Amino acid sequence: MKKWLLILALSGILFAEEGVKQVVFDLKTGSIETFEKKVLQGIAYHKSYYEGKLEKLDVAVVIHGDAYKFFVKDLKNSPYKNDQALTAAHDQLSKRIATMADTYEVEFLMCETTMTKLKIDKSNVYDYVKLVPNSTIGLIDKQNNHFAYIPID
Repeated sequence: MKKWLLILALSGILFAEEGVKQVVFDLKTGSIETFEKKVLQGIAYHKSYYEGKLEKLDVAVVIHGDAYKFFVKDLKNSPYKNDQALTAAHDQLSKRIATMADTYEVEFLMCETTMTKLKIDKSNVYDYVKLVPNSTIGLIDKQNNHFAYIPID
């Protein structure tokens, strides 16, 4: 009897994970248009699609390349202080990104190595962004946890 209860309990755990999709976006772009379309709008669309199928979508975004600029709190104290398009869109983007982290439960992972090289202080990065040693490690860890890989250049 105990054997059957154990089998049933374990099968319940396995079936609990069924219906959960996982994706990691490799975010390198500095294009505001691409960022809005593929991250802000795209993730919301994909989440809604799977919710409509009564499935869950876990999303992680690994930040590196030119994408650091979207996750800096104060542009004046960053390498992006002269980016006029970013300055104009910064307040709106920061609110939308925060919604992705809070409402859509998107996990943002930033490459710490290049962040340091760019002299972006940790205190100038949004609190919901987690630091990883480098982008490759972040991508390896997620892919080894069965996250599908999608590049955003």
